Amino acid sequence: MVLAGRDLLGAAQTGTGKTAGFTLPLLQRLAVKANASHSPARHPVRALIVTPTRELAMQVEESVREYGKYINFRSACIYGGVGMQSQLDALRRGVDVVVATPGRLLDHVQQKTVDLRQVEILVLDEADRMLDMGFIHDIRKILALLPAVRQNLLFSATFPEEIRKLAAAFMKDPVTVEVARRNTPAELVGQVAHPVAADRKRELLAHLVKSNDWKQVLVFCRTKHGANRLAQQLERSGIGADAIHGNKSQNARTRALEQFKEGNVRVLVATDIAARGLDIEALPHVVNYDMPHVAEDYVHRIGRTGRAGIEGEAVSLVSPEERPLLAAIERLMNRKVEQRVIEGFQVGSVSPEPREPGPQPRRGQQPRRERQPRREQQPRREQQPRRDSQPPRHARSQPRNASQQPRRGEQQRRGQQGPRPGGRRNGNGGYVSPELEAQLREGRQRAREDAAQHPAERHNHEPAPAQKQPRPAPTVTHRASRGLRRVLGSLLGGGDKGDGNN
Repeated sequence: MVLAGRDLLGAAQTGTGKTAGFTLPLLQRLAVKANASHSPARHPVRALIVTPTRELAMQVEESVREYGKYINFRSACIYGGVGMQSQLDALRRGVDVVVATPGRLLDHVQQKTVDLRQVEILVLDEADRMLDMGFIHDIRKILALLPAVRQNLLFSATFPEEIRKLAAAFMKDPVTVEVARRNTPAELVGQVAHPVAADRKRELLAHLVKSNDWKQVLVFCRTKHGANRLAQQLERSGIGADAIHGNKSQNARTRALEQFKEGNVRVLVATDIAARGLDIEALPHVVNYDMPHVAEDYVHRIGRTGRAGIEGEAVSLVSPEERPLLAAIERLMNRKVEQRVIEGFQVGSVSPEPREPGPQPRRGQQPRRERQPRREQQPRREQQPRRDSQPPRHARSQPRNASQQPRRGEQQRRGQQGPRPGGRRNGNGGYVSPELEAQLREGRQRAREDAAQHPAERHNHEPAPAQKQPRPAPTVTHRASRGLRRVLGSLLGGGDKGDGNN
């Protein structure tokens, strides 16, 4: 169907070869235009493969290179968590096949370092997982960047209704190929469940690895923190272990996976990020340390073993609280999972191992003292004010009485804060109150009247008349400041400066 150019919906149980199912015919179609030119223009992106996880992207790109090593074409793997420079260099040289995760691919599109306008074949691998991880919006953005005329291939281990709705939105008359019933585990995987208390799971896992001499075990935990803690505990028990999850850098994840595949690490503890698409050759054992909340995830977890016709074993450690989860898995698979009690680890048994010591206090930190029993609280005596006690701070900041004037510096600060309501500033930046303003107006009026009645000199510089009228006594009786007296004296003609009473 792929060789005929048809759109295809492929659904098959995990471990049956879906990657080869779309890679081989894809390369066969690209081989027609393969060339050995070094020009980037002769190697546009003609096939785009989108995967949900970084590990799956690297695995698919490795398969593409392996299957097409005798064809003159170029491929590149684009994923997040690492620097972009090496990916930029590969894209500038020109590539025919790009295997990418959605987020990093859109980053390259935004920076205009990849051109998708000549894509002829689009492959969505593990499409149901991409929907579960929330990539639906990124997938739609990627679809909008592709040419309208292209071939679409969608592969998935499961085929829920959401996938069919997505396929109907962009695929043209697709052919559906289902080679196994949905959510069916591989028949070559033996399944067994060991009932055990939750606090003894780590001890039972170590017992199984040592007593059965397991060389390669993939263990699934529910949380990232739990995966780290379990790997550290196994290391302390003398079992080589490492963890792989989303919080680790891509280099650390790649290194841990390579060491596990090479046999340098016996136990690889992972979250569900490693449950889809990972192909570990001849993996013999998978352990569900924490039972998954979603029953379908169980099928994908145990599908890491029993691949390509090789038998495997799936072991589940089930605490009493997780029995409903196991029942949901059995209903999904329509089969019972054998339950086998390990001697000495049955529920209710006591661990012979001493409890691990708690966290040690940091250097310089004293251990917490034991809490003393609380004494009976005695009624408080009424607190009498001290004679020598100081007044409150806010009280000390207030003047002692209404007649107390603010200090000189405080007057300057008040002048800088702007005029009070109803007042104004003078020419020197000082403050003139409304009362003082009224007195100044009265003084100016008196001065003008006095100047009109007793001019000091005429414009023609003639002497003043001999007879002078008696000047009325001033009525300004307030105590003016020195500056005010000087102003009033100048207004009165300059001769009379005014005494202390004016």
